[in-house]
Amino acid sequence: MAGLKRVLTLRTVVATSAGLTLASSSFVAAAQVAYLVAGDSAWLAILVGGLLCFAAAACFSELNGLYPSAAGIRLYFARAFSDRLGLTTALLYMAVVMSIFGVESYVLAAALSQVVPGVPPIVWIVGMVAVVGVLNIRGVKLAGGFQDAVTYLLMFSLVLLGVLALARGGFHLHAPLTPGPLGNFGQAVALGIFLYIGFEWVTPLAEEVTKIPQISRGMMVALGILAVVYAVFTVAMSNVLPHSELTSTAAPQIVFARRVFGFGGAVWMLAMSVGASITTFNAGLIGISRFAYASARELALPPFLSRVSRWFTPWAAIVTVCVLGLAIAAAVLYTGRYRVLIDLGAAVECLVYALAGLAVWSLRRREPAKDRPYLAGRSLLLPLVTTVVFLALGVSIFLTDQSALFYLLSGLLVTFLYVVYVVPALRRRYGRRPGARRRASRADVAENR
Repeated sequence: MAGLKRVLTLRTVVATSAGLTLASSSFVAAAQVAYLVAGDSAWLAILVGGLLCFAAAACFSELNGLYPSAAGIRLYFARAFSDRLGLTTALLYMAVVMSIFGVESYVLAAALSQVVPGVPPIVWIVGMVAVVGVLNIRGVKLAGGFQDAVTYLLMFSLVLLGVLALARGGFHLHAPLTPGPLGNFGQAVALGIFLYIGFEWVTPLAEEVTKIPQISRGMMVALGILAVVYAVFTVAMSNVLPHSELTSTAAPQIVFARRVFGFGGAVWMLAMSVGASITTFNAGLIGISRFAYASARELALPPFLSRVSRWFTPWAAIVTVCVLGLAIAAAVLYTGRYRVLIDLGAAVECLVYALAGLAVWSLRRREPAKDRPYLAGRSLLLPLVTTVVFLALGVSIFLTDQSALFYLLSGLLVTFLYVVYVVPALRRRYGRRPGARRRASRADVAENR
């Protein structure tokens, strides 16, 4: 069976890491961060959230250096804790990241309805998913090139729009260094984590990059660029819109652009929203399909998902993720429950980052002699601080949104039952086949390189 091909460069790793986080739903989260703090001080919460994500990225870099595999966090947590915990966490996390497709769909629909009300939102969504699906099947290099162009243009446009909006007001800021009550600021930081959600989903590309260290470098560079982009744009948005308008719409970016630049600005922002959704769908599809491919290769998911096309891409996983993404998008469009998914995504992200810090600590004790190309600090201070801080941030979100906690517990139950009952059945049924044994052998070689 054909494997994946090493063709991706640092530029595409940065674009993929940044592209998944830079979504239309990020504008909603940015507006919520600005709403929680006073004046134009949202940039402080965004900066703190970015610095915390740097700590998490350092942990993921060490883990990826130990086990550069398309299996990603499933493999890290399996080696650090147990195979059952690793697979349960990874499958739940994959489901939550896929739910962001639904949030994207709703936010994009709200943006389109303000500028192009005559076209049903589902038409745009099906079109985008079809385009990125074909690009991904045709070749990761082609999909990566598309990701590069759209992501870098989008980030430049957002910074330019933010600077122009601030320039129109003479760069006069309202209380930029006074965020207000500490409790509100803590919630803003926790929600600000959502702005960076998914940056680590480039780790499943470890079998397709030309050099393994590009994964860690790409995550760090992407986080730095995103912190600047989000800070500039959010400060501009909070400077222009009253607090009461920041959370009164599912498309605050369109309201902001129309307020500053008129209808032309709204059209420009709509184009950027579509671009943001495309990069999210594309980057999410690249990362999640590789994880599904690796899991199927190990018989943790149905083995047909490990099929590879003549372009060295996991076509079965790509098609499956596209279909599931459309189903989730339709569900969110129908129910309108998108805010809870933002809170759920931010909270689960925090918990996964906490586990990443704990995994670094565990593997340093279990495998002290194993070569580590990258260290998350020479001592265990950074990994342990990462665990404590992100655990506290995740709990704080659940305390303010109990429905997100309900969805998390329900998801945990479903994935746990799947891992306990379905995975063993898959391995009993397919594990004795010669092809399955060859795939498992190749997976072990890849994971221990």
